[in-house]
Amino acid sequence: MSHPPIRRLTDMRPGPSSQPLHPARGRSLRSSRWLRCATIVSASAVVIAADAAPVDVGALSAGGDVGPWAATDFTLARGRDAHLPRSPAWYFADEYIAVPRDGIVATSIVPGTSVLGDIARALHDATPPAAPPMVWVGATEVLHDARISEDGSRITADGRARPLALVPKIPLNRSYFDASSARFASTRALTLRGESRDGAFVMRSLWPQDFALDASLPVTPLDAATPAALAIRGLMRATPDGGAREPMALRLLYSRDRAARDWRGMPAVLVMVNGAQGDDDEAWGGHFAIGTGIVGERGAIGDFIVDNFYSLDVESEKGILAAPTPLDRYLGDLNSGQGWYRPSFLAIVVLDDAHAALAVQDAFNRMFLQFWRHRLVYRHATMNCTGISVDTLRALGLPVPSRGATSYGAAWLAVPYALAKYRSLDEARTIYEYLTEDVTRLLPAAAFEDTLATLLRLARDGTAPGDGALASTLARDIAAIAVLRLPQWPSSRKFGSFPVVTPGEYFAKLPSDPADMVTVEVPPRPFPAALRDPDVARDAARRSDVALAVWAGIVAIALGYALRLIRRRRAAA
Repeated sequence: MSHPPIRRLTDMRPGPSSQPLHPARGRSLRSSRWLRCATIVSASAVVIAADAAPVDVGALSAGGDVGPWAATDFTLARGRDAHLPRSPAWYFADEYIAVPRDGIVATSIVPGTSVLGDIARALHDATPPAAPPMVWVGATEVLHDARISEDGSRITADGRARPLALVPKIPLNRSYFDASSARFASTRALTLRGESRDGAFVMRSLWPQDFALDASLPVTPLDAATPAALAIRGLMRATPDGGAREPMALRLLYSRDRAARDWRGMPAVLVMVNGAQGDDDEAWGGHFAIGTGIVGERGAIGDFIVDNFYSLDVESEKGILAAPTPLDRYLGDLNSGQGWYRPSFLAIVVLDDAHAALAVQDAFNRMFLQFWRHRLVYRHATMNCTGISVDTLRALGLPVPSRGATSYGAAWLAVPYALAKYRSLDEARTIYEYLTEDVTRLLPAAAFEDTLATLLRLARDGTAPGDGALASTLARDIAAIAVLRLPQWPSSRKFGSFPVVTPGEYFAKLPSDPADMVTVEVPPRPFPAALRDPDVARDAARRSDVALAVWAGIVAIALGYALRLIRRRRAAA
């Protein structure tokens, strides 16, 4: 596969260069689709016979592409049979995955290089963006323009009606597709993923095809008198529940072309925040992800890739595994799809040229390779989905602003408070790290506000001092920015709402009595020691180590002083 020339993303050392990723607009993905990729996320895999006939991966794409890659650039295999690094081979051993065909170069990393250092090295060396080493597809069929009966018992697709069955619910999953889901689905054309079995179609995911872009909308910019981040927050909180029960809403915030527009075949970058769940007190913060893709026919976006980071060290109650995944599966998987849990807000940045999307996706490919092998370890307070995504964008040269820590003083005082209230060292650590983490890296809503505000500034005003290479490229190539608000899809689950935007909001949502917390206990999934590479540390130092050590010293000194006082009083008596 040949690549158009890419000018290297200049030095990633301190003081990011403002030189763009390329000297001028090159070939557009409208005519040359040379970045292509995909993956799926859900552990609730349909069981497929081991001797199943080979499946053409092209059949798995909702529109001929999987993300910004052509589905025909991949072949299908089980994880254990594919040529993969050891760690993803272990996680996806029993899953159907798509791997690059012969002649398609896959992303690789240099062992011993730091996580962000590997991105910097690749950009500095002008390493051409490559395909992901694997794509988790799970299901073997996709149906377009499908219709579900109102009672959910049958589907019609390709002029053929047949019974509908559902992939089994994961036991830990506390809600599922029900009669309200069927009524919701029956009113629209759908893209379904699953497999044919015994004359029925076993559905694994559901995607409403009307969840799409509309290039004909008039431009409705944010209120210029309101700071952009606050105006974006207003969009998310326009209804009391963040639009969870409302129809899809689409707003075009910016367009370079005020006249007729045609976005079909144009590359895009996606910034997404999913809202708060209504049945989990640990999920008020929501979820954050970056994606890439190509705008399809009728504004279709279901093929976009979402780079979804989630803890690998627990068995998710929803069946989530960290991986890039097509948007239609990320939101619509019957077990793991975020659309069934909460409302979502998507900012789609349509581009004239593919270079920015190429750089973004290649960087996230590298992050996954580090993540799967535990060179990068997920932590809810310091290295969650938001922190990983924001770090990647900043490393590429997009200056997502930092809001700084909530309060170091409160964090220090929270350590003894948490130990007394929760009687847990882990809770004390976590609260300290929450309060001392950059809020933009910590909370999905804050990252969404700041990232989208930065993109709007680049589109309207161009670059500013301190902007890096990715920012320069985006400032040149942004054609339009649209925001979609997607509802929560009806099911037996309680409706969610918009995500909190400060740690104070988060803690205010929690019940005063820890016993009243609604959470889901999930079993651990230890990473095998035999798979740990020599350059991967087992237990990295944590920011809270210092606070715990200082408080331990304070307690020891206080106890020592108290004992001396007691001895003196006894001696005096």
